[in-house]
Amino acid sequence: MQRRTFTKILGAGAALSAQPSKAMSEPIEVGLITHAGGAHLGAYFSALADTPEVNRVVLSDEGGENATAARSALGAKLAATYSTPQEMFSREKPVMALVSMEALLAPPAIEAALEAGCHVMAEKPSCVRAEDFEKLVEKANGAGRHLMLALANRLNPEVREARRLIQQGKIGKIYGVELHLIADQTRLTRPEYHGRWYAQKARAGGGHLIWLGIHWLDLAMFLTGLRITDVAGFAGNVGGQPIDVEDSAAVALRFENGVFGTITSGYYLDKGYHSHIKIWGSEGWLQIERHGGLPLQWYSQGEEQPQVQRVESFDGPSGYTPFVKACVRASAGLDRAPLSSDDSLRVLKTVFASYRAAETGRRQTIS
Repeated sequence: MQRRTFTKILGAGAALSAQPSKAMSEPIEVGLITHAGGAHLGAYFSALADTPEVNRVVLSDEGGENATAARSALGAKLAATYSTPQEMFSREKPVMALVSMEALLAPPAIEAALEAGCHVMAEKPSCVRAEDFEKLVEKANGAGRHLMLALANRLNPEVREARRLIQQGKIGKIYGVELHLIADQTRLTRPEYHGRWYAQKARAGGGHLIWLGIHWLDLAMFLTGLRITDVAGFAGNVGGQPIDVEDSAAVALRFENGVFGTITSGYYLDKGYHSHIKIWGSEGWLQIERHGGLPLQWYSQGEEQPQVQRVESFDGPSGYTPFVKACVRASAGLDRAPLSSDDSLRVLKTVFASYRAAETGRRQTIS
């Protein structure tokens, strides 16, 4: 057994691009579109504040409830505040729009940003039907614009290192994938939660799977380089709380090379998270434990003296700040995007196909 601590990790864009990063050009303006109840706004405000490639932020904040927090985090970078995206785009020309809205309301805001010529980073899921997001992807691709769903775990250090190992062939041909992401049931017991948009299917599109499980589904495809083509499974409310979205999902996955996987996605705990991603191959295996375990361990039969390799810790940023920075750099033409519009659509199609499988009791093929 070998234990390692990784103290140097590639920059956010390097894991996704074979080309070196370009030198910094002129900073860009970012338009942030949100409203009361927008998700992860504190993280987005601080990320934009910490991103040197952003010199100016304009805010569309219907209701005005977020302006004070934005001003506190962004300081002089916050140049103007507007009531609607239409008002903002009539006066401003941001290069990138960051959209954090409830899923039902997000598509028109994203469309407005694309029509204004913006690249877009959008809080997931940004739709309640995959078809609505597909139209936006077609518009983005046709205009040569990025449409990047906020799947920030792609840039975590342990994920980038795991992807590098798989691409190097350390575990050989992929044989199977196991995904497990569990959060707390406690949040579902609170009356204030019951009234929020992500507790209502008509406004959120779904529950745990589309809000949290989507991250692990995306990582399964990102790490292996394989698309999920078929799903079958179950989803429902096992905890019995007064919400109309699922708190539990168990889905079987078929990947394009014919191998299989599973995901368990649910709200079960009193607090915190349990999670892992395990991938087996013809020459070994690797496991990521984002919450509570070793960040990364792997085993490769191809080593001169095969043994389990364990990484105890990674130095390097994770979460939304590096992801926002990567989206900004992609929008400025400095790096490749952390994920493509088609990647964003694919994982949404996978989630909605899983819901159809649960509703119909039949396997669903993802086109």
